[in-house]
Amino acid sequence: MKKLLLVIAAFCSFQYCFAYGTTGHRVVAEIAQRHLSRHAKKELKKLIGDQQLAFWANWPDFIKSDTTGKWKSASKWHYVDLPGGLSKEQFVTDLKGLSGENLYTQIPAMEAQLKDKSLSLEQRQTALYFLIHLVGDLHQPLHVGRDEDQGGNKIKVSWFGKPTNLHAVWDESLVDYQQYSYMEYATVLDIVDKNQEKSWIESPLEDWFYESHVLSDKVYDKTPDGSKLSYGYNYLFVNDLNEELAKGGLRLAKILNEIL
Repeated sequence: MKKLLLVIAAFCSFQYCFAYGTTGHRVVAEIAQRHLSRHAKKELKKLIGDQQLAFWANWPDFIKSDTTGKWKSASKWHYVDLPGGLSKEQFVTDLKGLSGENLYTQIPAMEAQLKDKSLSLEQRQTALYFLIHLVGDLHQPLHVGRDEDQGGNKIKVSWFGKPTNLHAVWDESLVDYQQYSYMEYATVLDIVDKNQEKSWIESPLEDWFYESHVLSDKVYDKTPDGSKLSYGYNYLFVNDLNEELAKGGLRLAKILNEIL
């Protein structure tokens, strides 16, 4: 536990830092927690005891501060980079054609490891932690962003007069601006009607990625370098933000209910 706390306390220096920050990832995890089946809850208890999904939602970001190099290869799992403005057909083709490990390859990889009961408890726990987190990353549109600006990290903006970058605005600033705890935020978002929920969770993984790609195009279009962001930006994007958090939670629950 002491080592874990030291890792948590360290500063993240990787290209894609804290996606959705601690609050956003916990919102996704908490919504998922509320939609788990009885059997999934039983199986999760075997894996993580009485801990909630939200407790582990940010672990894959915390370990980026590990200095041993053990998790260095996992830094690329948090995102995909593709050109903007692609048609759905071209986007899916390019997504499937990406080389190496990335967000698209690792979500199903973690699903398979979590499902595989021949693996050790630690291996399955690790797969669970990453799966909770990566589904959240998928629903942060700048994790399906563009290579030339490192998912918005190189786009300098200000948030209520404070210098920052576009990626950080979507990671934390927009979420924190709502001024909810993660439990409160999950509660106000967890009101999706059954027909809408069904359409969200039954679409294929590639559709989830394309939705983030389309939203990232909107974000890029409305936020050029040097933008001064404040009340109007929140007004423009808060509905998109809320929808992505809700989608992430419901889709994570769907994945865990099917696996477990």
